[in-house]
Amino acid sequence: MTTTLETAGGVKVVKPTVASHFRDYVGRIRGGDLGAMPAVLGLVILTLIFGTARPETFFSAGNFANLFNQAAGLTMIAMGLIFVLLLGEIDLSAGYAAGVCGAVMAILLTEKSYSEPVALIASLAAGAVIGLVLGFLVAKVGIPSFVVTLAAFLAFQGVLLNLLGEGKNISIPDGFIKSLNKDSLPVGWSWALAIGAVAVFALIQFLRYRGRAGRGLVNEPIGIILLRIGGIAALLLITTAILTQERAINPNVASLKGVPIAAPVIGGFLVLWTFVLGRTSYGRHVYAVGGNAEAARRAGIPVDRIRISVFVIGSFMAAVGGIMLVSRAGSVDPNTGGSSTLLYSVGAAVIGGTSLFGGKGKVIHAVIGGAVIAVIDNGMFLMDFSSGTRYIFTGVILLIAAGVDALARRRAAATGNR
Repeated sequence: MTTTLETAGGVKVVKPTVASHFRDYVGRIRGGDLGAMPAVLGLVILTLIFGTARPETFFSAGNFANLFNQAAGLTMIAMGLIFVLLLGEIDLSAGYAAGVCGAVMAILLTEKSYSEPVALIASLAAGAVIGLVLGFLVAKVGIPSFVVTLAAFLAFQGVLLNLLGEGKNISIPDGFIKSLNKDSLPVGWSWALAIGAVAVFALIQFLRYRGRAGRGLVNEPIGIILLRIGGIAALLLITTAILTQERAINPNVASLKGVPIAAPVIGGFLVLWTFVLGRTSYGRHVYAVGGNAEAARRAGIPVDRIRISVFVIGSFMAAVGGIMLVSRAGSVDPNTGGSSTLLYSVGAAVIGGTSLFGGKGKVIHAVIGGAVIAVIDNGMFLMDFSSGTRYIFTGVILLIAAGVDALARRRAAATGNR
């Protein structure tokens, strides 16, 4: 099937077909534009491996729900790191920044007896202030982000220890914050959310199609749009069907059904930041600075402001991640945000398809990469692998992802597909 020509306002425009669309996609892959495809394939393969090895546990509704809660914190941190990585920068302090912000929230809730909204706002504000300071040092003072954030990584460990009194554990009370990464939505709300999300997604797709057609612009084939809507619908409805099954060990004592609250939280931030990067001038400026900072400066883009802003967003999302980590654990301690949190968060962004060299990445990459990390950790735990083996395997996956990115960039440069 070949493309056809249509006349729109006297101007000939190419109307692509489904076949030509797939040919273009294959051409982009051959040219080095792999996107999230390696991560998605890896996720499918890992799921099949672990599901085959432990079908009675890995594919259970309870374990499926646990994957959302397990991935929520590091996925939030990874979303913020996407913005930093798009500029070719790095933030090594994101893990302990999450811990510090989580500690601020916990102290305000327990020792200071502030309400949950105040504690949440204070935690998020602390994250934004941290990002503002880091961004200023990088953009205005000119210190490399590696040095600035490495110093902050060390300093925030001390701040966290001081806030918690050299090792104290602070448990947070039951309430909205504790339910964020532990509880589930009612079954009715779960289905309403899934159906509503599919309807909104379909509406946006058709409105975009109609808008481009009205302006005489080249559109995607309607078949591709229907395929995309069908894929999203199948994914959300099947997921909801699994998660609304009974997961409680003893349902007579307490029932456990519904989509984990963490899932719509992740989805909400995914939609927000995807819109910011893909549909606003700010997002275009971020990609422009990440692609070529000097060219962006000459084009009138405020490069320093963009640099500061991505660190603000990064640390703000680290605070959100810290809230989710504290919610899941039910407490905050000196290890909150430490250990493998930062490494897994950076790994999630890179494994998902974001380039370490800047200029290439999407927020969805954090979600896909977070899912890969969670599946590896969860599946290998169910197969009784040691923590050391899990770290080694995750490191190998990260190295492969970085290698694929480097090879793809080389291929893109060779073919002129940048």
